[in-house]
Amino acid sequence: SPCVFSTAAQQRSTGDECGPEDPRDEPKHPLSDCALEHKAIKLEEQVRDLTERYRKALADSENVRRRTQKFVEDAKLFGIQSFCRDLVEVADILEKTAESAAEEAEPSNPNPTLKKIYEGLSLIEAKLQSVFAKHGLQKMNPVGGKYDPYDHEIVCHVPAEGMQPGTIALVTQDGYKLHGRTIRHALVGVAVESQE
Repeated sequence: SPCVFSTAAQQRSTGDECGPEDPRDEPKHPLSDCALEHKAIKLEEQVRDLTERYRKALADSENVRRRTQKFVEDAKLFGIQSFCRDLVEVADILEKTAESAAEEAEPSNPNPTLKKIYEGLSLIEAKLQSVFAKHGLQKMNPVGGKYDPYDHEIVCHVPAEGMQPGTIALVTQDGYKLHGRTIRHALVGVAVESQE
């Protein structure tokens, strides 16, 4: 059945226009059941739509909060990454200098000053590695392990004598990780089957 709407304009045009308009005198026509149902359905749809939008906005804001928190945590952990990259180069120089001093300070060489220099360099190197460990910076020890392109860079291939092909046979430059993230790849030599 079609819904019929009655408005004040229609009533005014069909009613007598002789007397003063008094809203209390006009008959009030309540909305028909059909119109009320239609209005209720529209309102329910709006409530569902707004509820869905609210849930999506809440989920989006929670995702943004989690991402921001992760970003802040990563910034705290890895904010020293470039500083660490520079510092591991200093550690390399210190290690090479200590090795050279060790070769010169052999028992056949009676120079006590050289021996003290070697001991001092060894203490500095040990302290530097301890500071690295305190801040989550670790030297990789890949010899004997499998090659991993995320951690290692191949600089040469060596014959696999007593080693399984594909394993790391030597390290030409140490690699480092900061809290599990590689900040410098280890330069390695990988064992391969010799072709005879």
